[in-house]
Amino acid sequence: MPAAALADALGAIVGPDFVRTDAASLHTYGMDGLRRGVDPDVVVLPGTTAEVAAVARYCNETRTPLVPRGAGTGYSGGAVPVRRGVVLSLERLNRILEIDEANLIAIVEPNVINGDLQDAVERVGLFYPPDPASLRMSAIGGNVAENAGGPRAFKYGVTRQYVLGLEAVLPNGEIIHTGGKVVKNVVGYDLTQLLVGSEGTLAIVTKIILRLIPKPPAVATLRAAFPTIESALDAFARIIRARVVPAAIEIVDSETLQAVADAQGVALAPDGTGAVLLVEVDGLTEQVRAEADRVEHACASGGASEVLRARSDAEREELWRVRREISPSLRSISHLKLNHDIVVPKSRIPDLFRFVAGLRTRFGMRMPCFGHVGDGNLHVNVMIPSDDAATFARAKEAEAELFKAVVAMEGAITGEHGIGFSKAPYLTLALEPEAISLMKAVKRAFDPNGILNPGKIFPDDVAASTIPPMPRADAWEK
Repeated sequence: MPAAALADALGAIVGPDFVRTDAASLHTYGMDGLRRGVDPDVVVLPGTTAEVAAVARYCNETRTPLVPRGAGTGYSGGAVPVRRGVVLSLERLNRILEIDEANLIAIVEPNVINGDLQDAVERVGLFYPPDPASLRMSAIGGNVAENAGGPRAFKYGVTRQYVLGLEAVLPNGEIIHTGGKVVKNVVGYDLTQLLVGSEGTLAIVTKIILRLIPKPPAVATLRAAFPTIESALDAFARIIRARVVPAAIEIVDSETLQAVADAQGVALAPDGTGAVLLVEVDGLTEQVRAEADRVEHACASGGASEVLRARSDAEREELWRVRREISPSLRSISHLKLNHDIVVPKSRIPDLFRFVAGLRTRFGMRMPCFGHVGDGNLHVNVMIPSDDAATFARAKEAEAELFKAVVAMEGAITGEHGIGFSKAPYLTLALEPEAISLMKAVKRAFDPNGILNPGKIFPDDVAASTIPPMPRADAWEK
């Protein structure tokens, strides 16, 4: 269908002010953090569930590809078109509808920003634990689509553990409600949890019921510097043996520390530091004090060259600064990066760091490694210093070797970012054929015409798309 006719039809549903066809908008909505994608024909911004349903119904009837999009912070290409069509932006659905203190739940629309929800519930003494690093930019709907985690996942779990119910629009425009306000519910198949992590390929989420917990009254934050990765990992093991389950425990390797120092012009750890652990414990005041003491002792006995404990909120923010500065720092020192969120069993974390060290040597590329050591979910960034095809191909070769090694270590090729189209070529490496066939059958049951977020997850579906082999020229960091 011509783009003009498509825009007119969608404008009749949502109003012409909420349809975008200008080149700048199409370009913006055609990329996410991965910096690859295809410009859509039209962008539509519905303001209600009924409008979302009407747009879906029209696209289904006309067999027009329809891609739901939230904040667009993803790194897998999951929320960008690969066959043109329509991008359905949920940015107008951005309200916190209810904070129910009696039942410990919040009801939100999909484009509520994670950090805004956390601030709102904490003002009334409640707590929403899932905290992706992009919490000040990423939307709850996207967190649900990718089953996002974050530093607090080790103690509190990931998004899936907090979603009690959903309102969702099926590709044919029908509206369904799954789950509800109750914690226990075993009526039929658990469609709520099926939709969590489905990457926008099964339905468009328009309302989310989230479980909350009481806000921990006390928190303590420590940052420990170590001469080597091995000594930092030994200290992590000692913390666990001391029977402390931190609210967050992050590891940052020397390659990452150097990148932050290069970008910020200031060292955030002592000279000679091989790795840093950031540890946070929370709970009752006396418990937190005792656990922080055990963490400090474990780090010191594990060979830490420095252990700092925050004495105020300002000092706590300063200790976390090294972690917050990583992503902007990495963007500033290289044209592009392949940001991978692999997961391995905790016992294989030392093997993973050794493997990454070998990859750096063999490929001659910087590969900063950091992340959530508590649950084995680490971010390996393959830095691409120039925008030529040969360098990009070499980085993709390193990526393939990384994924093969992770699977051999009984790990997973993605723990937070999802498959999208970027990791689809490796799906058969991670899953057996029978499991993939079953997933395809689920997709057909929800979306028999294949219009919703096509070209994602499954390798043969991605192969039929027209994805640029490299990031577009104007996507490279300048």
